[in-house]
Amino acid sequence: MQDQQLADWRTQALKLESEVNKVVVGQENPVRLITIAVFARGHVLLEGDVGVGKTTLLRAFTRGIGGGYQRIEGTIDLMPNDLVYHTYLGEDGKPHVSPGPLLMSGQDLSIFFFNEINRARPQVHSLMLRVMAERTLTAFNKEHYFPHMLVFADRNQVEKEETFDIPSAARDRFMMEIPIVVPPAHDIMESLIFDTRFHDVDQLITNVEQDILKFDQLNSFAKVIQENISASPALRKYALNLWLATKDPVAYGIKVANVDMKRLVLSGASPRGMGMLLRAARVNAWLHNREAVVPEDIHAVLHETIAHRLVFSPVYEMRRTEIAREMLSGIVNAVTAP
Repeated sequence: MQDQQLADWRTQALKLESEVNKVVVGQENPVRLITIAVFARGHVLLEGDVGVGKTTLLRAFTRGIGGGYQRIEGTIDLMPNDLVYHTYLGEDGKPHVSPGPLLMSGQDLSIFFFNEINRARPQVHSLMLRVMAERTLTAFNKEHYFPHMLVFADRNQVEKEETFDIPSAARDRFMMEIPIVVPPAHDIMESLIFDTRFHDVDQLITNVEQDILKFDQLNSFAKVIQENISASPALRKYALNLWLATKDPVAYGIKVANVDMKRLVLSGASPRGMGMLLRAARVNAWLHNREAVVPEDIHAVLHETIAHRLVFSPVYEMRRTEIAREMLSGIVNAVTAP
């Protein structure tokens, strides 16, 4: 029965990817990684410039899995209560309260997008991180539950004034950081400029078939994946060695150009991060119709699940993206796979 369930859901997952790729062109790898996050039930940081299609991508996924989509913009004056409720003066001249983005969809909230989260103050981050971890919120003398919610957030990486960077402990709450970049193919770039169907997002996402998956069944099915995709003793030892290499790359002979490796890493991947790496790898194995995790499944999600968790010396933080990618590539080459 479970074999048939795994096969049926795989067919639907691949159909979801196909539908999203119809409206968000040139982003096949990010679409695959978000699909993995959806089935691994992990929150995601999105990395990318303005206007590369992050909102379109998330709205397309929401249409395909069902449930509610909500979004909030990070601003310097955003307060924690702005996530929960809005106050306004009604036509009767009296103050009224309406639900904020977290409460608007109730328990049916499936995707929440926090745009430019680093422009919001740490107090806002604190509330958001607590809701992510506990999936509950107390408001209006009532406990509100968000059992199906996945949080996606991106950061303004251009402006440094009036921004509050997410500390490493907070970044660790996100399963992945997925880069979204403009596709380099000229024909795709030309289509994004001149094909008018990409200019109306509301109309564009109607091309995605609705409710391909059942958002309120994803939690239970995610457990089925994790329980049925195995990891051999050799694979477990390999993952452990990868972990150790992130903590002490010098011991594994890892080198990065123009970097003093002895001063680079302040903290390697966390236990939570390695657990999330294996969760994501199991989903990748399932999507490839494998019954067990192989090294290629780990490699497929290694950078996205581990890079944002590494803590570097401050002198190297400005080059974090390129250094992390080169360091992790070096680790993959240095650690012997089973």
